[in-house]
Amino acid sequence: MSHKIYLENGRLIVPNQVTIPYIEGDGVGPEIWSSAQTVFDRAIELAYQGQRKVEWLEILAGKKAYDTRGDWLPEQTMTCIKDCLIAIKGPLETPVGGGIRSLNVALRQELDLYACVRPIRYFKGVDSPLKHPEKTRITVFRENTEDIYSGIEWEAGTVEVKRVMDFLQTEMGVTKVRFPKTSSIGIKPISVEGSERIVRAAIDYALENKLSQVTLVHKGNIQKFTEGGFRRWGYDLAKREYGSFIESGQLCINDLIADNFFQQALLHPERFDVVVLTNLNGDYASDALAAHVGGIGISPGANINYQTGHAIFEATHGTAPDIAGQNIANPCSLLLSGAMLFSYIGWKEVANRIQNAIATALEGLEMTADLAADSPVPTLSTSQFVERLLEYL
Repeated sequence: MSHKIYLENGRLIVPNQVTIPYIEGDGVGPEIWSSAQTVFDRAIELAYQGQRKVEWLEILAGKKAYDTRGDWLPEQTMTCIKDCLIAIKGPLETPVGGGIRSLNVALRQELDLYACVRPIRYFKGVDSPLKHPEKTRITVFRENTEDIYSGIEWEAGTVEVKRVMDFLQTEMGVTKVRFPKTSSIGIKPISVEGSERIVRAAIDYALENKLSQVTLVHKGNIQKFTEGGFRRWGYDLAKREYGSFIESGQLCINDLIADNFFQQALLHPERFDVVVLTNLNGDYASDALAAHVGGIGISPGANINYQTGHAIFEATHGTAPDIAGQNIANPCSLLLSGAMLFSYIGWKEVANRIQNAIATALEGLEMTADLAADSPVPTLSTSQFVERLLEYL
């Protein structure tokens, strides 16, 4: 009988027979999930010889949920993830023209998954626009719940935005809105608590993985109190809680203006180990850095609350409906996100097998069409690629 993961004294307690919910996703989601599950199960079997096992429990979100339940994000799905702590998902379609702004954002907000973690690494054999993509090995910690993604905004021309504008002009003395009668207004909240917990998570990750550089990336030269606050509070937290590591040289905290970071990440990516950013900057940076090493097709991601233990691991790309059902989708993002999941719950032998199998296949130029687009090598279908991985596990 399978059991659930739970948190005890700040540590995840993971039984050998564990239930993990999954959302297969929309578009290419069902086929990449099916492929990934086959690899996951085989890697677990090889690593633990039947002593450990995952019972995968399907839960619904996205188009499949809407078609069967009339709800894009059923309450049962949220309840199950809250109860089981851990879940993994494929890409989700978001309704157009109304309803939930983004299913991914809704999941992160509801579960307070404040840390979006994106490890960026290069796999030999994959085309990259950089001369030396192997120098890029950066883990992104993106704050996930604040900034403009909190969704506080009012549309131009509405009664609501007029009330906000009147308040800003008459009560707060704001004169810098260039076109007040035709402007939409958005609010960007960034808090001490939100900044400290994402910086703490990034530093803990760096120390656990014996990485010394943690870089705060911000736009504090323009947004003094939000982005500037993020920088200041991050430094204060580091000095207060990690002073001994800084003094011993185990940890170096520095910061960069966001536009300078993008330049330096292209010119000298080897200078960065862990970067921690506000929500919008982190959104830009995580996909831009993924392009260094071949794109989001091989970029994993996780959304984590390190305080409660809740975490959702996900494919970082879209639903790709134009290629759905054609057996040509690349499952690597979901597979590598699964490796992150297994590492998170302490099953590192499984994570290593998955990562090493992918590395072996790609180095041998065995890859799906998206990764081989600019190469003369023959491409593999999704199922053929998975067959190779099963051999290399």
